Amino acid sequence: MNIENIVTPALIVQKSTFESNAERMSALLAGSSLKLRPHYKSHKCAAIAHQQIQSGAIGMTCAKLEEALDLADSGIQDILIANQITDASKISRLAYLAKACRLTVCVDNEDNVAELEKAAALADSTVYCLVEYEIGMERCGVSSKEAVLSLAKRIDGCPHLVFDGIQAYAGHISHMVSEEERAQETQKNKEKIQELIRYLKENHVLPRVLSGGSTGTSVIKAKEALYTELQAGSYLFMDATYSALELPFESSLFILCTVVSVSDTIIVVDAGVKSCGVDQGMPVPYGFSVSKIVASEEHLQLHMPSKQLKVGEKVLLIPAHCCSTVNLHDRIYLLDGDQVVDRFLITARGAFH
Repeated sequence: MNIENIVTPALIVQKSTFESNAERMSALLAGSSLKLRPHYKSHKCAAIAHQQIQSGAIGMTCAKLEEALDLADSGIQDILIANQITDASKISRLAYLAKACRLTVCVDNEDNVAELEKAAALADSTVYCLVEYEIGMERCGVSSKEAVLSLAKRIDGCPHLVFDGIQAYAGHISHMVSEEERAQETQKNKEKIQELIRYLKENHVLPRVLSGGSTGTSVIKAKEALYTELQAGSYLFMDATYSALELPFESSLFILCTVVSVSDTIIVVDAGVKSCGVDQGMPVPYGFSVSKIVASEEHLQLHMPSKQLKVGEKVLLIPAHCCSTVNLHDRIYLLDGDQVVDRFLITARGAFH
């Protein structure tokens, strides 16, 4: 099938760039202590997850329990839920899922630890735990080394839980455009984390894992020799937001849409906020520029385009945020040039529980 035969709006990935991005990440981490645990939320495709494992990833990271269920259902054996699971019904499902795979979850609350132990005991399973350490994002996690130690010891005292280490995620640094600024902020966090690890070792607690990082800090993390796991996800697709950073990856994911109306100053295409995530800004036209984009549910208005298009022509847009855009689609078409060579089903679309 040719690109012209794809019903729009649709997500497409250029095979050569997609594969090159994967190879560049492998080369970046080669020889370092940092192992790739890619984030599932960026593509939500079980088939891509298996490709990543086959290429050397040690396991998968996900944001939600339903994503973990989808990964396990596809046969992925090592899964980290990089969030806290606190709802009683979800904790029960998590504990039973831990019988099917090596499952790790983040914690920052002693009551949550107790509930996880209770559920794991009932399921006769083992749940691995990372204590989340807050390093500036102001989201989840405990902020003192004493609190980390207390939680680690509490986990160690639970027969069905295993303290596996620390999650320290600095998402607020990931999209800083200045590499120097990203490096400076990462260095500050490195010193804070090194102090935490020294403190834990002095108190006879040994974290095996230090997990975190992102596409935006991948180059820095590979050099600093501190983290053991990198949770990068967007590197495969490289959305427009990340493209503003000087990273060794290129845009491979595009929204394919069709021109539906043309005037002297505006081109309207058939992709809107129902098919394009705009939480990090508007998409960027590929191959031409515009003065601004106005979004509605079903349309994007491309103002003052640098080239004129005709009704019925196909247009490529680079989404500003790949993760939120992928979650709006059922499939991703893999293209070699203009030819469709495969199709990835987005098996965890809408998995937000």
